[in-house]
Amino acid sequence: MINLCILGSTGSIGCSTLDVIRQNSDRYCAFALTAYQNIQQLVTQCQEFNPHYAVIADKTKYLELKQALNQSGLQHIEVLAGIEGLQTVASLPEIDQVMAAIVGAAGLLPTLAAAKAGKRILLANKEALVISGALLMQTASQYQAEILPVDSEHNAIFQAMPTDFQKGLEQTGVEQILLTASGGPFRQWDLPALEKVTPAQAIAHPNWDMGAKISVDSATLMNKGLEVIEAHWLFNASAAQITVVVHPQSVIHSLVQYKDGSVLAQLGNPDMRTPIAHCMAYPERISSGVAPLDLFALARFDFEKPNMACFPCLQLCYDALQMGQGAPVVLNAANEIAVAAFLQNKIGFMQIPILIENCLNKIAHQTTLTLDGLLELDRETRLFAQQDLS
Repeated sequence: MINLCILGSTGSIGCSTLDVIRQNSDRYCAFALTAYQNIQQLVTQCQEFNPHYAVIADKTKYLELKQALNQSGLQHIEVLAGIEGLQTVASLPEIDQVMAAIVGAAGLLPTLAAAKAGKRILLANKEALVISGALLMQTASQYQAEILPVDSEHNAIFQAMPTDFQKGLEQTGVEQILLTASGGPFRQWDLPALEKVTPAQAIAHPNWDMGAKISVDSATLMNKGLEVIEAHWLFNASAAQITVVVHPQSVIHSLVQYKDGSVLAQLGNPDMRTPIAHCMAYPERISSGVAPLDLFALARFDFEKPNMACFPCLQLCYDALQMGQGAPVVLNAANEIAVAAFLQNKIGFMQIPILIENCLNKIAHQTTLTLDGLLELDRETRLFAQQDLS
């Protein structure tokens, strides 16, 4: 059996991972499940999958989780809490694969713990690379951990890449990474309309079922910008080698353009179980539960250039990547504060990039950073952003 630790098992990626395990229960075991504070759903998952460990990231919920498991007859499951608990289960010797699906900067430390333990990391937390790309990749290399991308776009690129791409794209014949974007729910809106966007509108993604924060990031194209930074680290690609292409149908998940004129694309129905199953079984293939793509039902494929004037968050991500050092840390932390404020109706939709740009311009980030330095810069940015809001 292949034992998985699912960091963020109650989120959309975590639930999809459990569904893939459910369909391949003779091969995979949910050895450790973790949640932030959703005890009811975590207990339900424990009742079905009977893991060895259950972790609640919110330490104040520890006793509540333990009591709920005891009342369900699951007192044999070991309960841990806090960031220490997440790091512990991510690095257990029994664990073969770690699904890193905790949203935001909170996923950084347990992902690094998995890398230091030499695990196969199924990376769905893009912030881990945005915040600490060099550190995470170096750690994975040093401890012989394996990082496989779960994001549908990066997984598509991975599938279309030559196996030796880490030597450098030019050396392996790759000319350009074409990173597709759905464009979100507002891709055809103008600036006056975008000024009036509500949180309810922003979280209603046309193609994907995601959490509120990721849905807002998709609507601002920040999510795509973070994916540009992620692609830079995953595929050893410069900013100039990564082009964002708006593809509203979300059927072509990304493409790789080669020097000989070939363009390889990965297609599939928009369902995260496909890239999850690919990473879990790589280099083999297993059933994901996703229906095969019906080419005869596809009426058309559309492609557009992203509108940087209406979606400045995308340009800010390219800018942060070019700035290097700690700029992506500032970008990500400021965005998390801005999105939370927007969801609470404290700021408007188009004020999100303004707050981020203020932080990039005013917070010093031109230093080589250790893990402690990265975390301190993240903390400093959040404090500054909160003050900027008041």
